[in-house]
Amino acid sequence: MGDNNKRIAKNTLFLYFRMMLIMAVTLYTSRVTLQILGVDDYGIYQTVGGAVTFLAFLSNALGTGTSRFITYEMGKDKPRMDTLFATVRVAHIFLGLIIVIAGEAIGLWFLYNKLVIPPDRLSAAVFTFHLSMAATFFQITQVPYNACIIAHEKMDIYAYISILEAVLKLAIVYALLVIAHDKLEVYAVLMCIVTVAVTLAYRIYCRRTFAETRSKLSFDKGIFKEVAVFSGWNLLSNSAASLADQGVTLVTNMFFAPAVVTVRSLALKINGILGQFTGNFRTAVNPQIVKKYASGDYDGSRRLALASTKYTYYLMLIIVVPLFLLVDPALGLWLEEVPEGLNAFVRLALVQGLFQALDTSLYVPIYAKGQIKENAIISPLFDFIQLPVVFILFMLGYPPISLAYVSAIAYAILGVFIKPLIVHKVVGYSLREIMSIILRCMIVTALAVILPGISAYFLDVYTVIGFIIVLMASLLSVGLTVWVIGIDKQMRGNLIRWVRRRP
Repeated sequence: MGDNNKRIAKNTLFLYFRMMLIMAVTLYTSRVTLQILGVDDYGIYQTVGGAVTFLAFLSNALGTGTSRFITYEMGKDKPRMDTLFATVRVAHIFLGLIIVIAGEAIGLWFLYNKLVIPPDRLSAAVFTFHLSMAATFFQITQVPYNACIIAHEKMDIYAYISILEAVLKLAIVYALLVIAHDKLEVYAVLMCIVTVAVTLAYRIYCRRTFAETRSKLSFDKGIFKEVAVFSGWNLLSNSAASLADQGVTLVTNMFFAPAVVTVRSLALKINGILGQFTGNFRTAVNPQIVKKYASGDYDGSRRLALASTKYTYYLMLIIVVPLFLLVDPALGLWLEEVPEGLNAFVRLALVQGLFQALDTSLYVPIYAKGQIKENAIISPLFDFIQLPVVFILFMLGYPPISLAYVSAIAYAILGVFIKPLIVHKVVGYSLREIMSIILRCMIVTALAVILPGISAYFLDVYTVIGFIIVLMASLLSVGLTVWVIGIDKQMRGNLIRWVRRRP
């Protein structure tokens, strides 16, 4: 357990370094890119990219299955890594070709006939779409390699290659300023180049480090069937999630101008960055949960899964509380001109992120066991229903912010009620034990917001002093509440002993 915990901690630190670097670069480049492209062109890029992401949900489904099977295989006594990797690599190549062909046919029809794009920007949007499809193919065929990195728990490579990615994205900002051409087309070309360069860097590392990635192309029907059955159910879940996210983006563009899509995209970008904050911890701990289950250590897998669910939520909470209260001045620091309504979208995205942390964490035990049928049938209903609900609300004249409320409510139901029931039924965890963890998380949240909430109410958060006081009150309140109520006595004792042993 000591070595495993050290590995988790080390990998988490590498992933956090990666996250902080990407977050800083993303926040800066998003601001400058929005200024250079303008609200409409930025919204067009997000809409076209959303259409590509919608088609790529097939890759996400198979990618999740690939990662699970490679990790699970490593936990067995006699792994069959070469054959497994070769099979999933062939599968991803064919899947990439299918998605590109389907995307070029269906996506272009939708772009020409359904999306609200100014006529003078249509050619640039089509050009952007073609390049996005090319980048998507590289990302799809890269999935097995990333799965190997995670399975082998070599998270340091993510930190190193992220430096390359950060430099390239900063170069994009400079290039947009100096290249005298259509800015949207230039941005699309450069983003495609960055995507290809980063995927090739990961691929080169994998081929030099992991023997199974150098195996010749081959195809094992038995292995493919196992992965395909798992991925087939996961496909149902991913397709519904894609409809809920990217489908809502397309529907929004059908009713409102591209500027509204830009507002939602920026809010989701912030939500995605925060998701990476907890996702880094999950990426570091998930392989251990799967490997323990594969080796027959079911109790160890359960304890690690439930404990990590609680800590994932606390990691999200310590970011959400101060950002929720300071969202207006924070957006002013980030963006030179804050789009109207962005602060409301961001606040609801933050609330949604807390429930997503529970939902994502409680999926891991199901994922480790490999029996995702119930989850793939029940959970997607709450994703899929968002699309018609939002469509109806827009038809009735409700404002764009209504879609953020719908999404937050759906994830609250999933994270607090649906996923615990599925874990109890499929994996056999005690429902009382799961709900006690969720209840503790809710109590910690309710108590942690009191002090910073009062501070934000009486202070002017636009002043430096007010901003700092609310920020420090938030961090202090969440930290103390988690320490006193959020973690148990044994964990507090372990942390105290660990600190005392430090030189």
